Amino acid sequence: MTVPSETLRLAAGFPAATHEQWQRLALGVLRKAGLAGQDASAEAVEDLLACRGYDGLALAPLHTAAGSTPLPGPPGLFPYTRGGRAAGAVAAGWDIRQRHADPDPKVTGETVRADLENGATSLWLVLGEGGVLVDGLPTTLDGVYLDLAAVVLDAGAAAVEAVPAWFALLTERGVPASDVRGNLGVDPLGWLARTGRRWEGPAGEWARRCAADFPGLRAMTVDATAYHDAGGSDAQELGCALAAGVAYLRELTGAGVAVPVAFGQLEFRYAATADQFATIAKLRAARRLWARVAQVCGVPEAGAQRQHAVTSTAMMTARDPWVNMLRTTLACFAAGVGGADAVTVQPFDACLGLPDGFARRIARNTHSLLLEEANVGRVVDPAGGSWYVERYTEELARAAWEWFTEIERAGGMGAALSSGLVADRLAATWRRRVENLAHRRDPLTGVSEFPNLAERLPVRPPAPAAPAGGLPRHRYAEAYESLRDRADAQAVNTGIRPTVFLATLGPPAVHNARAGFAANLFAAGGIATARPPAGDDDPARLAAEFTASGASVACLCSSDRTYAQSAEPVARALSDAGAVRVWLAGPPADHPGVDGYLYADCDAVSVLETTLRDLGVA
Repeated sequence: MTVPSETLRLAAGFPAATHEQWQRLALGVLRKAGLAGQDASAEAVEDLLACRGYDGLALAPLHTAAGSTPLPGPPGLFPYTRGGRAAGAVAAGWDIRQRHADPDPKVTGETVRADLENGATSLWLVLGEGGVLVDGLPTTLDGVYLDLAAVVLDAGAAAVEAVPAWFALLTERGVPASDVRGNLGVDPLGWLARTGRRWEGPAGEWARRCAADFPGLRAMTVDATAYHDAGGSDAQELGCALAAGVAYLRELTGAGVAVPVAFGQLEFRYAATADQFATIAKLRAARRLWARVAQVCGVPEAGAQRQHAVTSTAMMTARDPWVNMLRTTLACFAAGVGGADAVTVQPFDACLGLPDGFARRIARNTHSLLLEEANVGRVVDPAGGSWYVERYTEELARAAWEWFTEIERAGGMGAALSSGLVADRLAATWRRRVENLAHRRDPLTGVSEFPNLAERLPVRPPAPAAPAGGLPRHRYAEAYESLRDRADAQAVNTGIRPTVFLATLGPPAVHNARAGFAANLFAAGGIATARPPAGDDDPARLAAEFTASGASVACLCSSDRTYAQSAEPVARALSDAGAVRVWLAGPPADHPGVDGYLYADCDAVSVLETTLRDLGVA
């Protein structure tokens, strides 16, 4: 029996909704919430509801065909926004590339073999400062089939020793040149960004050798994660990567490398975050931008950018590190959907030291689950055609191109790094990010939201120190984790965790919501809370409970109506009982005796700093 198609249209009996109707209904909700005045027009709804990121882009609340951008062609064709290859990154999905930085070559060799035997398809080896010494390379790769596993070097200034050692190892083991795959990882500007130090090597000579003798080997990496780790925005990361890539094109072509060959010798490395749509748009915009550079250079067919996405270090936390498994899963998913050719998932315990075998296994299996069970790699550019993603990609590309051209006007990436232009711009963005983190507009699960004071962190061997100098390295959780460290040290030294007394007024139904809010906020700084056995409005009894708690800071928790009657006498009684500061959980108001207020958009870091100081925590 054939069912008429009309019966399958569940909305067939309803009139079509219009954009104008949505605007009017949304405006009514905004007015009731006090977010729009009575004189606001329906056309202002999009602006009132738009989200603005660190690049100043306005992300509309509703995307329709009327505001869409043209679909940028099919995958595998210029401008490569939808992917560098029509069939996707590789036949089985993306390249699973795991990072190794243990300075012990034997230990690194064991983890390398474990990774390759259990799902990894390529290796990312840190050599020199922060990794294995160059002379340990043969030991590290002992037992590895170099004709099967791609190897990406990350040697910084040690590349002048590492690259010849790598070529010598390939010759010694008799690996056919046609089977060698990977990247020499030469990145002088990336090293300058991270360390403030310059180095020079025969990059042009190495690129010519790769192109002539090793068709699967690239010479240079443009590592943009340094700009992300310094606090930069997505457009700033893209603009810096573009400027560095153009600088390398100039260097290679100046050394006699043909323009198309020079394009083929570069690979770009980007950070992937748990903001999945931002990551998807960033990778798509990066390909479009690089294709534009190739077009200007007269070789549009060479503009398919090779991309390596790495789950962001900045987003990782040392506190409640198991949440990092969720963050990296989202980031890996976004990198795959965004079209990255290779993806690295950082182990969840990376902020605690050198990862253990379990953490590395979880990182590998994140790829396997997404590729084998979720089948993410089976669809090329699955976000293509989404009005939201296409608009986001377009606007992000334009913002990045503007920043790139500013760097070029300043003399190029090397000059912009040396003059401080890049550092100053990234620092300005980091200051805005710090403000949002402090006010918990950018929440961090397990750190600024829902922290676990009773957690027992796993112990890991310390990781080698990263090379010093250059751009700063930030993590979004650093301010809160510093506060937690101070509070924990006090608890270890004295046996008593810093504690705030919650003066709960009225029955639980009245005070529970704000008491829970206050306890969550204080826990973000490692501060415990104590409550009286039951809610009470009597100032004398609350003052006695406060004294018995041993705390020196108190916080009133109740409803606005109760505060109007009881906040002042209770605050006075607590101060008379020795409270050095009395907070109130609620919006700022005129309550004599109250020293400060805790509310949804308050500066949580400042509150915690002040409270720890009042509690005598150094």
